[in-house]
Amino acid sequence: MQGIHGGGMSLWDFYARNSGEVLGLLGQHLSLVVTSTAIAVVVGVPGGVLLTRRPAWRGPILGLANVFQTIPSLALFGFLIPLPFIGGIGATTAIVALVVYALLPIVRNTYTGIAGVDPAVREAGRGMGMTDWQLLTQVELPLGLGVILAGVRVATVVSVGTATIAAAIGAGGLGVYIFRGVAVVDDTLILAGALPAALMALAADALFGLAERRFAWRGK
Repeated sequence: MQGIHGGGMSLWDFYARNSGEVLGLLGQHLSLVVTSTAIAVVVGVPGGVLLTRRPAWRGPILGLANVFQTIPSLALFGFLIPLPFIGGIGATTAIVALVVYALLPIVRNTYTGIAGVDPAVREAGRGMGMTDWQLLTQVELPLGLGVILAGVRVATVVSVGTATIAAAIGAGGLGVYIFRGVAVVDDTLILAGALPAALMALAADALFGLAERRFAWRGK
């Protein structure tokens, strides 16, 4: 069957002969990463903001996030599969697992970015009659955006790599080629999945790094 093994052909020949499947798996991989990172940002940024308002919660919440971070990827996928609503074989379970891994850097960096704002700037804002919401949206978040983006950058790169494991639970993505290659001991197949994933991670790192430097400079 086309795409099941490299058959000794070069990597570029493999891509040429299986271009449709390669693009499909690349799209699935990108979808897993973008969806999970977006959810993690929506949950993690408000979570980090909340920790700046409730400092006593910082230790327990970040501690819990650290615990989840230490669970091996395959083990976490295995824990999630039996759960109702979010479990089972497929993309939903993979996205939940990727969100769990992405939350720690986003929550931690959001907290760090906001907590690192100069207290004198906050006092000046309060002296101008700003409410807590105005202080957050007009002062703290803009000044801390460079640090927050650094957390999103780490989360995205981690998600690109971890998403390759999602193929083990039927979620698709570039990991399909890696697992096939390992099963039949075919280096071409392994590279066919690993190379685009590595390039995707490098591209995401470069783009977020550029945005991070730009907003960090504006913050100064």
